Amino acid sequence: MAIKFLKSLFEKKIFFSIVIITFFNNCDSSVNNVLIKKPNILLISVDDLNDWIGVMGGHPQMQTPNIDRLASKGILFTNANCQSPVCNPSRASMMTSLYPSSTGIYFLNPPLERSDKSLESTVMPQRFFEEGYDVFGAGKLFHNKKENKKYINKYWDGFGKWFGPLSEKKISDFDGDARLWDWGSLDIEDEESEDCQIANWAVNILSEDNKKPFWLGVGFFKPHVPFIAPKKWFDQYPLESIQLPEIIDGDLNDISEYAKSLSRYGHVAPSHKWVVSNNQWRSLVRSYLACVSFVDDQVGKVLDALERSDKVHNTYVILYSDHGFHLGEKEKWAKRSLWKNSTKVPLIISGPGIPKGKTCDLPVQLLDIYPTLLELSGLASDPIHQGNSLVPILKKGAIEWPYVARTSIGPGNYSIVSKNYRFIQYNDNTAELYDRINDPNEWYNLINNPDLSDVIEEHRNKIPNQRHEILGDGSLGHESYSFSEKGILDPN
Repeated sequence: MAIKFLKSLFEKKIFFSIVIITFFNNCDSSVNNVLIKKPNILLISVDDLNDWIGVMGGHPQMQTPNIDRLASKGILFTNANCQSPVCNPSRASMMTSLYPSSTGIYFLNPPLERSDKSLESTVMPQRFFEEGYDVFGAGKLFHNKKENKKYINKYWDGFGKWFGPLSEKKISDFDGDARLWDWGSLDIEDEESEDCQIANWAVNILSEDNKKPFWLGVGFFKPHVPFIAPKKWFDQYPLESIQLPEIIDGDLNDISEYAKSLSRYGHVAPSHKWVVSNNQWRSLVRSYLACVSFVDDQVGKVLDALERSDKVHNTYVILYSDHGFHLGEKEKWAKRSLWKNSTKVPLIISGPGIPKGKTCDLPVQLLDIYPTLLELSGLASDPIHQGNSLVPILKKGAIEWPYVARTSIGPGNYSIVSKNYRFIQYNDNTAELYDRINDPNEWYNLINNPDLSDVIEEHRNKIPNQRHEILGDGSLGHESYSFSEKGILDPN
């Protein structure tokens, strides 16, 4: 009897094994990929993009149908923040999941490999390469071309120049020292631009038959200055119809001179006084809108290529910007401030198992992307990382989040963002507090409100006590920080 029973179990085991094997052999290939392969990663970076995209409503005229489409397929984080409102430290931080205050990379130099602390963290694409992924990348993902090449395998394509071709002579009337600060349309086709070349390159990668999971980074340069794009994108925004950002008189009256100087001293961007007196505000806003719509079209090409392939069923797409951008708000232009115009960034994540068309206003950071992708890919976390995985939000719909977002401009100058407030503290001990919900434009500094003393103290306690010394020297950020510390104020 026992022998017959064991024989029956053996035969059943063989039968069920045959059924399972047959099921997998007859599955649609896309389902097979989801069940067997590790997920693919498509990382899309858009340089200097603030909340002026359609789904975030930062500007009422902005047309970004492709970024909006991606948001409809995943979760849009409406309270995402960078770790520095400067390109180099923001990108170094995001690729290592380490704060600038831990690495000493605060400004446009040094490169990532000059920080011993940064080197303790394996940069994101290298980690995925070591985990068996095919790694591809093009454009501006790290701050400069040399870093692209240093950390990535042979499939990395640098694309290290600015938008091309630039006009032979300046388009705008701004006579500042920096050649980058120019704006206007060029009579060229999209295909002549670098971002279009990057998009086409990514489309080719997505059309290949990958045997292994891939990590694909696509780093677009626009809308970074110069605000130059093909004429057809300017035609979408007639100059006379352009709406300017809303501001109020006296906005800076409750802000310290230190804060104003830190964000303005020696900046290559035109001063707000120059922009207004030369009647260029509307033209600059138009140029930014045109550049964003242009790069949105390039994003669309990449998304279309993914959706045409069977890879779409097993690919996480992450779109983000390295920091925001002022276009006259706070009477300021460009970045390098601790206000929301500089630190708030678009962040969209879509992919398998992520709800579609959702928004989340919890305070998250670019620092969180790396640990999130590790967990989504089933890879071990790295204890050195200082970011937090967003998977509890993405997969479990968490509505409670015990973390804040932190941004810095050099050691001692910090913004701390929670769900309801932005707290800013400067090295001269001046501070600001804004109500994110009731004062989204950050017009009214509540730092002297006695009823909010507990809120202020709670946020102040999130400022790090240990701060790495400043590495590198000679950049505008280094100089501005140094002059502000010495009490040398910007004359503008």
